[in-house]
Amino acid sequence: MGFEQLKRDVCEANKGLVEAGLVMLTWGNVSGVDRASDVMAIKPSGVGYDELTPDDVTVLSIKTGEVIEGILNPSIDSPTHLVLYREFESIGSVVHVHSIFATSWAQAGQEIPCFGTTHADHFHGPVPLTRALTDDEIKNQYEHNTGRVIVERFAELGLGPLEMSAVLVQHHGPFIWGDTIKSAMDNAVALEEVAGMAALVLQLDSKASPCSKALLDKHYLRKHSPGAYYGQRGKS
Repeated sequence: MGFEQLKRDVCEANKGLVEAGLVMLTWGNVSGVDRASDVMAIKPSGVGYDELTPDDVTVLSIKTGEVIEGILNPSIDSPTHLVLYREFESIGSVVHVHSIFATSWAQAGQEIPCFGTTHADHFHGPVPLTRALTDDEIKNQYEHNTGRVIVERFAELGLGPLEMSAVLVQHHGPFIWGDTIKSAMDNAVALEEVAGMAALVLQLDSKASPCSKALLDKHYLRKHSPGAYYGQRGKS
């Protein structure tokens, strides 16, 4: 059938996790989709980033989860990615990592507050936190249910996936996405940076307050709205 470009892009993105300092060992994965063909390509389970090739990347049906191309087992997190693609039709890529700062916020059971403009430039408010999975959800279809609690949280907040491009799964870590593989990777880098900054802010002042809504809106919307004026016209 052939999804060579998608597999190359996904392979390159997974290697990019190492270059960005977002992973150790094999603690992370990137997937990407071809919506026209209704497929997802993802890193195979347990394969080191340095040895990963495009031919290793596994392609699955988004509808059924069936492997379409590849002989290696797909990432163990594939069911989570599949839920997100099924429920968030506007996204084109998902990144999951266990980066130090974002994962620490998830393990502490706290959303990441927006203390200033660096955060506001990328995320329109605090980065949300899911509830903890129940014992039954952990024992039965754990990875699938991880995706379900993310979708549940966004429904509670009334947020679309491109309004907030990241979430923290309680006691687990971050999942990040974008409309393209590049945007998802950029969002993953930004998340780790603002997570680290927020942790340092609270070390300096444990009673620090989030920035005002006016400042949050100004910085986010000047980059991410129909009237955005950041950057060059006609260029991203």
